Amino acid sequence: MSGKKVALACTVCGSRNYMIAENTQRTERLEVRKFCKHCGKHTLHKETR
Repeated sequence: MSGKKVALACTVCGSRNYMIAENTQRTERLEVRKFCKHCGKHTLHKETR
């Protein structure tokens, strides 16, 4: 069973660095602090659709 994938985009530079499996139970968009290779530091990443 193959689920849909959504991207996590950096809020600073906008690059989509991470792909995660979509969770249909979650109503609000996921926000996680992750490392951005373009900014060179940990930044807030938001789920995009």
